[in-house]
Amino acid sequence: MHGGSGGVGHVALQLANHFGAEVFATGGGEKQLALIEGLGATPINYKSETVEDYVAKHTGGSGFDVVFDSVGGANMLNSFEAAALNGQIASTVALCELDLSVAHFKGLSLHVVFMLIPMLYNHKREDHGEILGNLTRIVEAGGLTPVLDQNHYSLSEAGQAHARLESGQAMGKVVIEN
Repeated sequence: MHGGSGGVGHVALQLANHFGAEVFATGGGEKQLALIEGLGATPINYKSETVEDYVAKHTGGSGFDVVFDSVGGANMLNSFEAAALNGQIASTVALCELDLSVAHFKGLSLHVVFMLIPMLYNHKREDHGEILGNLTRIVEAGGLTPVLDQNHYSLSEAGQAHARLESGQAMGKVVIEN
């Protein structure tokens, strides 16, 4: 998992654990790595370990069967590199232009997840409701605890909140209060 301490990543990490996956997640600082470990995943410091290094260390060089990328952009290429042959890549951040050659030659499947589709297009809203209901049960059973970033912002500080997200220093969800 790329971005295991972020707003989406920390939730995905906990859900993967809940469903029995062995989870490895990247983070870039001591606090991020501690959060990742505290949530039950093996932390990987992407600032001190190359993709090649952590793939060799944790998979014997074969790559991960599933890679979830909540960072997106140019990091998607790291996800392609980290994936095993015929692996699965899922991302919530795919608004970028990339050369998909590596994905092609490794036979990767790329899944772009945009959870607002049911609300925007009124498409399969019942399925979406079922997913949210299942998430509610997982939260109520203690299988998922949302993490809130230490900094909270007012609506007039929305630009600062966005800057916090862009800085890579935020951990968990960044909160804007009105």
